[in-house]
Amino acid sequence: MASHRRGGPAVRAASVIASVVALFAAIVALAPAATRPGSAVDDPAPPASARAAAAFGAFLDSGPDGVARMAGLSHWLGGADLKVAHTYLPGGLWEDIEGPPGFLEPWAGWRRERAGRTLVLNVPMQERNEEDVPDEEVRALLRQGADGAFDGHFRVLAERLVALGVPDTVIVLGWEMNGTTYTHRCAPDPVAWKAYWKRIVAAMRAVPGQRFRFDFAPSRGRDAVPWTECYPGDDTVDILGMDSYDQPAGVTFAEQVSEPYGLQWHVDFAKAHGKPVSYPEWGLFRNGDNAEYMRRMLDWIGEHRPVYHTLTDYCPHGVWQCPANPRSARVYRTALYGGTGQPACVPPALGDWAAYGFGSRPCFPFDRWPGDR
Repeated sequence: MASHRRGGPAVRAASVIASVVALFAAIVALAPAATRPGSAVDDPAPPASARAAAAFGAFLDSGPDGVARMAGLSHWLGGADLKVAHTYLPGGLWEDIEGPPGFLEPWAGWRRERAGRTLVLNVPMQERNEEDVPDEEVRALLRQGADGAFDGHFRVLAERLVALGVPDTVIVLGWEMNGTTYTHRCAPDPVAWKAYWKRIVAAMRAVPGQRFRFDFAPSRGRDAVPWTECYPGDDTVDILGMDSYDQPAGVTFAEQVSEPYGLQWHVDFAKAHGKPVSYPEWGLFRNGDNAEYMRRMLDWIGEHRPVYHTLTDYCPHGVWQCPANPRSARVYRTALYGGTGQPACVPPALGDWAAYGFGSRPCFPFDRWPGDR
């Protein structure tokens, strides 16, 4: 009978709450889409396995701006702990590859601020690395490298990293060597390329105090040469990475997994060689704002637990710094929000009575308000 005495007010309260919720839902439906990123709200969250199971970060810029922007990305992700910073040494001249003065200091400072952080550094194996050097010249350079002609440059780099207090840097050496873009490509002479890799690793490991990990990171697929032909051996590789963008146009994620030298081939090869995997570069590309790719790639990462993964976050690949990909931004942000995988939501200011009526304060799954950054 006590419930009868409170029945009238309780029913009226429930009716008011239901009306407010309905009104709120109507406002949401009519509101303009939020500004980038993540304006789409109809994509479901990725599977639980995609949640923050591995250390992650993003490539935001090569210079000090890349370090400064990490706080903004973390804020957008609900305070997620970005444990990985990723940058690239310039490959114009040998002095760039040695670590030019002032370049490494901001990155090293970020790494030293907190235990458990990882600095990932892509290191070219040749100067003039993006200058369309012909195959014949590349072949000659690889053979010079295999004979030790360039060892000194890599010793200098190793000494600088140790002196800066980042002796545990992950070195992504000669990345995407199976392609055609870089002067440090493998196809002109795979035998010389592998010998050269071994010399570089030996030179850097000889520096006192170093604890570098070397990441062998081809691009997904066969490209100019099967990347397995460039693999230099288990003794000089610590991590087996893969750069994997959503390309070519029209290719499904399932095809990216199953293609020769694709994602499945990569994890199988790593397992056979007793190596952990990584994804130093990944993101959108030839198929536009492809939320399905984003969802499936995050799920793949969750399943295979890489040492780290770093999204390439600029257009057309990224989400936070690229307004062209709101649907994919929503998937990414939902999966990694707060470092827990919980979806972003906004608790509306409805007062304590709403918390009483709902049993807790309601939280509506918005990605962001317009202008929030």
